[in-house]
Amino acid sequence: MIKNKQLLLLFLWTAIAFILRFANLDSKPLWTDEFSTLVFSLGNSFRGVPIDRAIELSTLLQPLQLRPAADTADVLRNLLLESNHPPVYFMLAHWWMRLFGPSEDSLVWIGRALPALLGVISVPAIYFLGKFAFSSRLVGQCAAAMMAVSPYGIYLAQEARHYTLGILLVIASLFCLTLAAKKLQQRAPLPIWAVLLWVVVNCLGIAVHYFFALTLCAEAIALLAVIWHEFNGKLPISNSQQPNIWQFQILWRLFAVAIGTLAGGLVWLPVFLSNKYGSELTNWIVNGDRTFLNLISPIFQALAGWITVMSLLPVESPNLAVVVASAIAMTIFFILVLPILFRALKKSLTTPDSRLGTVIFGGFVLGAIFLFFSFAYILGIDLTRGARYNFVYFPGVILLLGATLAVIYNTPTAKSQWFNLRAIEVPGKKAVVLILAMGFFSGVTVNSNLGYRKYYKPDLLIPIIREFSKVPVLIATTQKTHVEIGELMGIGWEWERSSATDFVADVTDFRKKEEVKVFDSPLFLLANLKKDAPGIAAGTLDKTLSQLERPLDLWLVNFRAPVNLEAQNCQVESRDLPAVDGYEYQVYHCSSS
Repeated sequence: MIKNKQLLLLFLWTAIAFILRFANLDSKPLWTDEFSTLVFSLGNSFRGVPIDRAIELSTLLQPLQLRPAADTADVLRNLLLESNHPPVYFMLAHWWMRLFGPSEDSLVWIGRALPALLGVISVPAIYFLGKFAFSSRLVGQCAAAMMAVSPYGIYLAQEARHYTLGILLVIASLFCLTLAAKKLQQRAPLPIWAVLLWVVVNCLGIAVHYFFALTLCAEAIALLAVIWHEFNGKLPISNSQQPNIWQFQILWRLFAVAIGTLAGGLVWLPVFLSNKYGSELTNWIVNGDRTFLNLISPIFQALAGWITVMSLLPVESPNLAVVVASAIAMTIFFILVLPILFRALKKSLTTPDSRLGTVIFGGFVLGAIFLFFSFAYILGIDLTRGARYNFVYFPGVILLLGATLAVIYNTPTAKSQWFNLRAIEVPGKKAVVLILAMGFFSGVTVNSNLGYRKYYKPDLLIPIIREFSKVPVLIATTQKTHVEIGELMGIGWEWERSSATDFVADVTDFRKKEEVKVFDSPLFLLANLKKDAPGIAAGTLDKTLSQLERPLDLWLVNFRAPVNLEAQNCQVESRDLPAVDGYEYQVYHCSSS
């Protein structure tokens, strides 16, 4: 009976996770990284998109077409030549694409469905890890419920990227870490099968995302925390004989895991170092100047990421009143909840049954945070700028929350008190329901595109172009890597989605309708930008304009080279145009004389 109840609860959390992750899955615009996933997963290449000349919409979007002849060799070759990511997820996504054969209408949904499904699977996975680590079904259920509704987890699951596969591998690696810690507590060696499993999982993790290495470093810190607590007698010894923790077999098998993982990781080092696009694609996380803003930014960026594990109301809504109300509600929520969580975490750390799990995952999370800040302040690489990189320790945070929620659930009255102010008392079970309800509504916020909105918003740019341009259009940008191609693809894809239907609704003849669609589609230009010669891109633009008929509207979008278009009879638009996130643009009206 108890087992059936547990399975029903787990099914409920999994069903909620499925609904929250698959709702509105294809409603948000694609952004550059997702275009990379789709193109490479289809076995295609960005190199087929012509640069330095005007191209039509169909040519720009050609890499998004399914090629029946493409295979995993194409995926591997194109990815290693053009990107800085390892290939495992992209190969898996390729098989997924081949299985479903996406059309233009279904491409976004199918591309995002795989990470969404992997996100759903993470719910039962975290349940079993929580149950194993804390020897408690309640902790497993609380962790599963928190994983199901976490707005951060939903955000990652609704992107056509590799992070949810990374999360599953982090969970698997943490299982091996927990088993190792338990064996250390028992003064017993790690089983051979666990050594092999841990090495395989770690090597796969690195082959999914290089930042998985941070997970491994954080696990090493957590293991050291466990050993330190054992030496100081803060963890109970399971074996009454208490043999020496440093005996050869115990240490050798841990070293075997480290050596095997290192060997598997070093396989990718030549690939990573030889990739000519690496620095270009990661420049955005490099801190160039030691300004005051750059010094404090990592702290606030990290805090923003941590907050969204539990709560994210519509603070990105276009309605100011909704933004203010959401911010106030989130502030009140955390003022009420944080003292309760800290009390419960402290109790979990001092309770014998939950102490080991709390030390493992507490050490793991603190170790990962230490590494993130070390990268930011020592190496000048600010990983906190990308909240998605928190995937490397996100499951650890969920497990700590699961442990604290279990403590709160078993507490008749949970107290929320700051300093010596008056305490607010809440029944423990109601406090847990409140926290999970906040997570659920935050999840709805994310899948409704009112939280964790895409930085690139081409869907907002298209109506502006249509409104201000009544003549043929050329949309031009400078190009260094496939990122800029993805930015232009975002505009082209949204144009294709919204195109023609609003403008040819009255055209009943099919052939006439096609003629209108072709005429209505803009031309696109990717002007190659040389770092030491930005004038070449401007010359390419000049040459292209001289070959096109007038009148013409030129939209310079994220064009990173200086231009002077007077000789082309192009006059800049004098009216103020609305800003669009991700796209800095300027409009020129070009006439024949």
